[in-house]
Amino acid sequence: MQASPNSLSSRHVAVIGAGAAGLVAARELHREGHKVVVFEKDDQVGGLWMYDPRVEPDPLGLDLTRPVVHSSLYESLRTNLPRETMGFMDYPFVTREGEGRDPRRFPGHREVLMYLQDYAREFEIEEMVRFGCEVVNVEMIDSGKWKVKSKRKRLDDNDRGDDFADHEDFDAVVVCAGHYTQPRIAEIPGINLWPGKQIHSHNYRIPEPFRDQIVKGVSEVPRIILNVTGLLYLALVDATQQTLCKFFVPFYELGAGGDMRGFVKCFDPAAGRWLDLTCCLVFPKIMQIERACEDGTVIFRDGSVILADVILHCTGYKYGFPFLKTDGIVTVDDNRTLPFPTFEVQSKWIAGVLSGRIVLPSQEDMMEDVKIYYSELEASGVPKHHTHNLVDSAIDYNRWLASQCQCSCFEEWRIELFREIIKNLRAKPKMYRDEWDDDHLILQAHEDFNRRISNKASNGHI
Repeated sequence: MQASPNSLSSRHVAVIGAGAAGLVAARELHREGHKVVVFEKDDQVGGLWMYDPRVEPDPLGLDLTRPVVHSSLYESLRTNLPRETMGFMDYPFVTREGEGRDPRRFPGHREVLMYLQDYAREFEIEEMVRFGCEVVNVEMIDSGKWKVKSKRKRLDDNDRGDDFADHEDFDAVVVCAGHYTQPRIAEIPGINLWPGKQIHSHNYRIPEPFRDQIVKGVSEVPRIILNVTGLLYLALVDATQQTLCKFFVPFYELGAGGDMRGFVKCFDPAAGRWLDLTCCLVFPKIMQIERACEDGTVIFRDGSVILADVILHCTGYKYGFPFLKTDGIVTVDDNRTLPFPTFEVQSKWIAGVLSGRIVLPSQEDMMEDVKIYYSELEASGVPKHHTHNLVDSAIDYNRWLASQCQCSCFEEWRIELFREIIKNLRAKPKMYRDEWDDDHLILQAHEDFNRRISNKASNGHI
């Protein structure tokens, strides 16, 4: 429902985080006429796309008092979406010339960071950002406003303590702080007595520390370890179901380490021998973990046994907002709480709701819809921590949001390209980033990008 333009309001809005979601939220809020302050605890924009080679002292991230490293990027990470669908709709993620730029269609993480920096400069978003300013508490006060307490780090070389703490009242708060810092850990019987090393993928950066280790990987990140690992057992595990799937990776997934054929080997429990990497195939068999043992072995319910030096948990993250005090209004129940264009449409909707341009249904009607949606997910067997997974419903979800905002939604080429990407990913899980059959859609995308860039230039926006 749309309100009259004459009745629109301007709000004082806090945005927490200057990553992709925070940047586009700030821009759309500002375009709607709101006064925006962005709180960013680091010294630059980018959020999780800022690679940090540091890792935490607790490799599993179980110690809640540990010093937290925000980024979970590993050094050789590439995007799992191509530029055409990943970038914001009105600021295409096209290749750019310059030092350090990555022209690949599925680029590395540094290229994404540079794109976000370009976006922030283009729309002067950095002027709204308070860098080095961490939000430590957000709570509603009697006036109906939100009190935001933040602390600013010292800017001297020693970085000892906090310079000052500040309080400020806002009409609304948009939380864009990310959720890739608190690891979920697989629960494996007997793991407390197992003598090997455990690490969560949040603390994985480079493969060198795993040289000559037998690594049992929990999910898919460990395939990068093949760059330097001499003997390797790889597996997939679901943190909830405690299942483990054997798989072996061909040499072309080795990333920047080069062709390691003849050096890397994998252990095939079924064959009972080590295989040269070029001989390895994918094994879809699912194996139930029975327990981990004091002698370093892991036993499966089918009776097979492996010996591993390292268990790498790639089992996702727990969502939490410890700074948010809402007296139970906002809670996280097993992660029940996206690509950049989705952030963009969501931000348009938030900006419109706060200005009064978009009128919400009653609270009762909205809560009833939530209950129905959750019931449908439960009936379909979707676990709570997959509530946010929009892979199969992203297009319908964004169309609905766009209709609420009365703005344009995804272009047809973008929708078709998204479907082609999913199909190619499922058909070529190891090679989809470098082999594709959708050049006609790429051509349509770039024709559209060129029209938009040309229109901006003629209107004096570039």
